Amino acid sequence: MTRRLISSDSPFEEEIGYSRAVVDGEWVFVSGTTGFDYGTMAIAEGVADQAEQCLRNIRAALAEAGASLSDVVRVTYVLPRAEEFRECWPVLRRYFGDVRPAATMISAGLSDPRMRIEIEVTARTGSGRSSGEPNRV
Repeated sequence: MTRRLISSDSPFEEEIGYSRAVVDGEWVFVSGTTGFDYGTMAIAEGVADQAEQCLRNIRAALAEAGASLSDVVRVTYVLPRAEEFRECWPVLRRYFGDVRPAATMISAGLSDPRMRIEIEVTARTGSGRSSGEPNRV
């Protein structure tokens, strides 16, 4: 199976030298994605609005890779201000509440002070949900 690169045409990809996503077999690795609307290069001020745009951008990259948000198995959230993470929870629940991927939240600086959240995901095509309820131990 060959490796395939996915681009969002964000100027960041060319300037920095990375791909929005990489497809390797059944795996899709989506780079850290911020709340910029890549068509207009505008970014909302609020962290929840930025989380929403991040997930729209991620959904588009996954679709181009032949996957969807339901295929996400791992998600990492990076926020400069950890205390703002709670504001994102309703948005994250809307997108991942039924998927329930493994998740980590990291508090760290981002490259542009307008960025309030960055989200990275790993998906496996065709994984979807295996059952209606999470496994309980």
